[in-house]
Amino acid sequence: MIDTLGDFLRNNAYKFPNETAYTFEGEHVTFAKYFERGNRLASALWKRGIRRQDRISIFSQNSLEFMEAYAACELAGYVAATVNWRLAAPEIEWILGNSSPRVLVFEAQYAETVDKIRDQLDFVELFLCVGGTTPSWAEDYHAFRDSGDKEGAPTRPQPDEIMHLIYTSGTTGRPKGAMRTHRAEIAVGILMATELGLIVSDRLQLIMPVFHVGARFLQLAVHMRGGSVVLHRSFNPAEVLDAIERERVTMTHMAPTMVQMMLEQPGIETRDLKSLHTICYSAAPMPVPVLKRGLELLGPVFLQLYGMTEGGGTTLHKRQHKLDGTAEDLKRLGSIGQAAPNVDVKIIDEEGNEMPVGQPGEILTRTETHMAGYWNNSAATLSALREGWYYTGDLGYVDEEGFVYLVDRKKDMIVSGGENIYSREVEEALATHSAVSDVAVIGVKDDHWGETVRAITVLRAGKSVSEADLIEHCKTQIASYKKPKSIIFVDELPRLPSGKINKVTLRQMYGATVVKA
Repeated sequence: MIDTLGDFLRNNAYKFPNETAYTFEGEHVTFAKYFERGNRLASALWKRGIRRQDRISIFSQNSLEFMEAYAACELAGYVAATVNWRLAAPEIEWILGNSSPRVLVFEAQYAETVDKIRDQLDFVELFLCVGGTTPSWAEDYHAFRDSGDKEGAPTRPQPDEIMHLIYTSGTTGRPKGAMRTHRAEIAVGILMATELGLIVSDRLQLIMPVFHVGARFLQLAVHMRGGSVVLHRSFNPAEVLDAIERERVTMTHMAPTMVQMMLEQPGIETRDLKSLHTICYSAAPMPVPVLKRGLELLGPVFLQLYGMTEGGGTTLHKRQHKLDGTAEDLKRLGSIGQAAPNVDVKIIDEEGNEMPVGQPGEILTRTETHMAGYWNNSAATLSALREGWYYTGDLGYVDEEGFVYLVDRKKDMIVSGGENIYSREVEEALATHSAVSDVAVIGVKDDHWGETVRAITVLRAGKSVSEADLIEHCKTQIASYKKPKSIIFVDELPRLPSGKINKVTLRQMYGATVVKA
């Protein structure tokens, strides 16, 4: 009986003990070995007093150790609370303070960052360092893991207990921890496996960070089917192509900008990529020129998934990517597809009335893949989950055949290079500069990144600051990838009668790729 994610680990170790679960930097780990490592880590944690539903935070780039920490939580019922390694120290400190983990697993390269905020982490009882030199205040991860018993911890999770605590930024600028249960993760894994048509012989290439739900969901899906994962530490287009050829990868997952960079690699026409039958992309529609190039080189391999940390989603299937179809077919390339099986989608207005075909409103979804709520944030939970529906905050409409189109982002989210950036958190970072009086942030279309961040800024009387200096200041407050790529200085910001900044007007005035003087 499969009730929790740990059951899938046991099932694969029993059925496919000698098959490869992971390939990573030349190492091949079988399902039996992966199961044993997860069990040993779970046991070692139990011996140190860690109990079911205690949080285990993971601060790491993609690695086998990251996946082992996931496995320990799956098997013993601990909660995996991930940390985006690209965040700035104040953001990391806030997330750790909110989740209050008893254990922090971190890579040695982040030891300095952890040490800077360690005095504020008095709830962390155990620091486990992966690789490099272990600081005096931490323990070596591998030695700690190997001290556990291969039989694992004497506890198992329940289906409705929390498996993941994954943080996603909200409109207030403060991250929100989405609580995802074992039951929801099984549902999303089944959804993904169904939509992608996964089979036991598939070899999935994972490049996107596994602290995000996109890569994590796909990993769960392929392992639920008994397939294999080719894991990358980070994105390098040349290495991606090398791995597809060498490992006979059948499926990969990228943001559209990554696909573009891969297709621009010199000599790609001579590569043997025949094993690849699916490129799953997300975060934004695929630009038509990129799609055309990809279809010419690789054939009908593209599939788009739309979802979020809180739950999925819609699918634009491979057979719906038609460059030589009707005008309607071409238009649908800009959609996010149709509702996946067991997912309901509807569009409503501000009063909750369902909108007719073609009329925009807020997108709502209803599915078993939904989160259970936001950690320590009942107000946000009550706002997002109502009567079984999740209020996405995205604005869109549906056509006659149920294709969903995004028209705006109610939450002012900017998608740049596959990363979600919320304008409010960038605005708050800029506002900490002593020269800034008022600021608003918008997304600007970009052929390479999808969107880039632009700030429209009002300076205080008598104050001055350069564009470059203000951008550098922003980097001290938030992750570098969130910083503005351009800043426009104005005398005042347009406002609505309510006093709110009129971002529609701002986009009309300053949303062009090139701003003319």
